[in-house]
Amino acid sequence: MATVPRWPDENVLVGFDTADDAGVYKLTAELALVQTVDFFTPIVDDPYTFGAIAAANSLSDVYAMGGRPVSALSILAYPGQGDLGDLEQILKGGAEKMREAGCSILGGHSIADDEIKFGYAVTGLVHPARYKANAGAELGDALVFTKRLGTGVIATALKRGLASDEHIAESIGSMLTLNRQACEEMLRSNVHGCTDVTGFGLIGHAREMALASNVTLEIAVDQVRFLPGAVEYARAGAIPGGLKNNREFASCVVEAARPLPREIEDLLYDPQTSGGLLITLPESDAAAFERSYGPAYRIGRVLPRGAKPIRLI
Repeated sequence: MATVPRWPDENVLVGFDTADDAGVYKLTAELALVQTVDFFTPIVDDPYTFGAIAAANSLSDVYAMGGRPVSALSILAYPGQGDLGDLEQILKGGAEKMREAGCSILGGHSIADDEIKFGYAVTGLVHPARYKANAGAELGDALVFTKRLGTGVIATALKRGLASDEHIAESIGSMLTLNRQACEEMLRSNVHGCTDVTGFGLIGHAREMALASNVTLEIAVDQVRFLPGAVEYARAGAIPGGLKNNREFASCVVEAARPLPREIEDLLYDPQTSGGLLITLPESDAAAFERSYGPAYRIGRVLPRGAKPIRLI
């Protein structure tokens, strides 16, 4: 990305320089666009559920910026001789989830490809002075997370025939849950920084927030919550390739105050699909946010920049 040309535009409020979740472009003194795009290969067997999860995942970046999604364009790669019934279900699942979010599908683009891929480019709206960026974390803030970790490991366990139906259902339920309510509740608090935890895992996205904000994020590992079965499947070796890539990329920015069980450390790098919001806000607001949004829980705090951007305790 360092070689990609950039040019000044005073209306670009958030670009790609801080690896944020979405771009923000100012239209007027009262209105800005939030724009993002995301798509991926199937992670569950049911095509309808896959489409719905893909939609929830694509919408998440707009919620992470404090925005309201309003329109979407679908992105589809599908085998030319593929089952059209399955394709119909993928599109229906995505459309129903978009309707739940109040986001209109305007059209999209498709290509023939042997490997299925699906997602959306989503446009949202936000006040240009009220968006939430990953660069906003402030010293003394509490670090709050809104979902449990483990979707990547559980998806891998599913592919290997290890995952129970109950654990698969819990993971799917988490991925299908929009971050809309979490966004609405956080906007009632004095939130300083926000990002959603998706493909780069908790450590990867925390790294982006810490670097963009020039702080160290201290994560209390014992406070991090995992989806049922995730720890057991990680211990059994159900490790997705993306987790290994995340560890290879981001482990250099991590300082651990104590040895951690391998399976717990693995899950901190686990690539999430439609993961939760990672939020920084003053300690005085954190408890109120946790009360107003039940799934939210505190996992750490924001410290002055230390030797490493991430500190695990």
